Amino acid sequence: MSLRVWIGSFLLLGAVVGTGGGIAAWKSASLRDAGANSRNQPEPVEAIRVAAAAKRAHRETTTSVGTVLALQSITLRNELPGTVREVMLTPGQIVEPGAVLVALDTSVEEAELRAQEAQAALSQTLLDRLQRLREDRAVPELDVHRALAERDVALAQIARTKAIIARKTIRAPFRARVGLTDVHTGQYLNEGTELTTLQSVDDAAHVDFAVAQAVADGLRPGDRVEVFAASDETPIPGTIVAIDARVDPDTRNAMVRARVASRRAPGPGASVRVRIPAGPPQNAVAIPVSALRKGPGGDHVFVIEPDEEGAPRAHVRQVASGPMLGDEVLILNGLAAGERVAASGSFKLREGVLVSIQQ
Repeated sequence: MSLRVWIGSFLLLGAVVGTGGGIAAWKSASLRDAGANSRNQPEPVEAIRVAAAAKRAHRETTTSVGTVLALQSITLRNELPGTVREVMLTPGQIVEPGAVLVALDTSVEEAELRAQEAQAALSQTLLDRLQRLREDRAVPELDVHRALAERDVALAQIARTKAIIARKTIRAPFRARVGLTDVHTGQYLNEGTELTTLQSVDDAAHVDFAVAQAVADGLRPGDRVEVFAASDETPIPGTIVAIDARVDPDTRNAMVRARVASRRAPGPGASVRVRIPAGPPQNAVAIPVSALRKGPGGDHVFVIEPDEEGAPRAHVRQVASGPMLGDEVLILNGLAAGERVAASGSFKLREGVLVSIQQ
């Protein structure tokens, strides 16, 4: 290879090396300038609103379907057969205790009663005469005893006839609302004919519902429940008054009875939803629903804490969330009462970002 070729190769290599060195120097200077500029720029700040976690008493709940019952409820039937003489049944009417509802014809019994009263008066007269004669020893003692027995039998027959008349007059046993009826004057009723239903009118009502055996074991009379009507999401407070001593062997459920104020409860027989406590009370904290974030790693919140310089920063905190209570959600684990969380604007936060708290 000639000297000329060698010289040309060295010159070309020198040109390439010089060009690369120049580019590297330029790039390094650019990076230094960019780093200096970035250090001079202020750190990004995200504007948020915060809320303090508030302590709440919490108890796990379960839901069941219940039935509203009047405190007293009966199906009215006649004990004795007879013809209807008078009907005082008006569906929906409120009747007072002792009010006559249905009266059967008692003309035969009343005639028998008059005859028995006359017989009793005669028996009493004969008894008085024999007792006077006994004082003079004019009649044997046996005749006096026989007259006394006849008088007592006559009085017993009177009492029996009066009882029959009373049983043919059907009265309201308690203050109640009358149900539908199909009884009319002149109608003949066999013994045990259904006349109507009576639902007591009280300041309270019962709600019966079934719960699982494990839930029933943790319930006690006096525990609070919440009842919801089908068309109303406002809870009606209730109190458990009784728990069935027997668990159904087929369903493994136990029946529970609660008492609620009847002013807000639906009518007897209506279906309602019942929320029942299902575990021991425990402490939790409540935060706004907007503060809770959900992601692949689970539920989390952004806790606002000061850094070493006292500037507020957002930090991700994994939490265990519970049920919602209106505009709040319960946090069962991972957050302490009093800690501040990002309530609005949390969607734009990241770990360690500087925040500006808006009032």
